[in-house]
Amino acid sequence: MINKVLVRERLALIKGCVEQLEQLRSLTRADFLADKKATGAAESYLRRSLEAVFDIGRHILAKTGATDLSMEYESIARGLAARGIVDERLGEQLVKMAGYRNRLVHLYHAITDEELYEIIQANLEDILAFVAAVRRFIDSLPSD
Repeated sequence: MINKVLVRERLALIKGCVEQLEQLRSLTRADFLADKKATGAAESYLRRSLEAVFDIGRHILAKTGATDLSMEYESIARGLAARGIVDERLGEQLVKMAGYRNRLVHLYHAITDEELYEIIQANLEDILAFVAAVRRFIDSLPSD
């Protein structure tokens, strides 16, 4: 059974991280790049958001009988789309997020402040679209 409380807590965490990223997004490129606290915070909030996205996806897939899809980040993204929890476009964006999550965790030394700035300028809406899709899915489930 899907743990709705756990999912909602993770969604709230994502929302809080995105709110912080939205504040950082308001900085000019020059101010963002000059402020190591801002770039460090952006990396942390983005990584935490993505970890929560895939934790939620893994939980949903495992609890809905798709354990085979819940093992790797890209398969989580594809599994959520295949099961109609997110639409195909968002599923493809989640595949890209899975790759970027792996870079943030394993190739952190190669992440540039410039790419962080570009991501928070262009891609926060995809994270929010995930939150909305999962909320719709959770709300459609029978009450416990």
